[in-house]
Amino acid sequence: MTRAPEARAAGEAGTSPRPCCCASRTEEAAQPIPSPPPASPRSSGAAFRWIALPGGRFLMGTSGTEGFAGDGEGPARQVTVSGFKVSAYAVTNAQFADFVRATGYVTEAERFNWSYVFHALVPPQTAARIDRVPVEAPWWLPVPFAYWAQPEGPGTTVLDRLDHPVVHVSWNDAMAFCTWSRTRLMTEAEWEYAARGGLDGKLYPWGDDLAPGGRHRCNIWQGTFPDLNTAEDGYVGTAPVHAFEPNGYGLFNVAGNVWEWVRDAFTPDYHRVTAGHDPFHDGPGAGRSMRGGSYLCHSSYCNRYRVAARTSNTPGSSSGNIGFRVADLE
Repeated sequence: MTRAPEARAAGEAGTSPRPCCCASRTEEAAQPIPSPPPASPRSSGAAFRWIALPGGRFLMGTSGTEGFAGDGEGPARQVTVSGFKVSAYAVTNAQFADFVRATGYVTEAERFNWSYVFHALVPPQTAARIDRVPVEAPWWLPVPFAYWAQPEGPGTTVLDRLDHPVVHVSWNDAMAFCTWSRTRLMTEAEWEYAARGGLDGKLYPWGDDLAPGGRHRCNIWQGTFPDLNTAEDGYVGTAPVHAFEPNGYGLFNVAGNVWEWVRDAFTPDYHRVTAGHDPFHDGPGAGRSMRGGSYLCHSSYCNRYRVAARTSNTPGSSSGNIGFRVADLE
């Protein structure tokens, strides 16, 4: 087993991600990066429910104080994006399984022979054998042989979670899936435009109230992080991709559930260095951007389930709360 390094802040210098969001591998350079397989026609298992968005002008980011300064959530500005089609759901275990069957693809978690799993989800017999954890985030356990098909390690399976989002996929893995399925990752601007569902300046995809009328609208942490999750929203780990109500554009789970990789390289200066029309950042830096938060986000520690929130991770990193959503190439 390759030992996990101590957790470090993901992304470029000056960022300040809280490690509940994700833990980063720091030894990718010593491992081979898998090459994307040749593109092939989509099969029935990779069918997507496309939402056609006309594009337009919207208020991106926030000038508020609810986020972390180093994340670069603002200042808020008017941004224009061109029309595109996006999947209503994150990529599922079933869809990723179809990709693996068709190509024989081996994820980076499999190549490393371990991936990060939240401590409360790890079977006790597995947890007892792990003797090194990230110092800054001891709730992240580097579980041997954890990968997308056995997300909590040996003895666990996704067979009862085929409609849940695939996890333990790196940015590189997501790009390989896109090559095969003839799709692509969204840019940060496209992601936020789609996630807002037509609501400018709101905290969440449905408005400013986290639980309007007492109804849970997303899969996040309830209770006291990281020890007690009361699961009032119905889920301790991932939820089905169609859980909860969609936003105004028909997209499901753009807040919580799993972090979603996007195409951009991460920079805390995003709003200052990118254009106002179809912005995209691909400059230097170790991190790739992620959006949407996950089932581990909690207001007391990491409130990154807000629609303007952003964080990053290194492109070879994987964990049990990171997935992705695709857009159509056409």
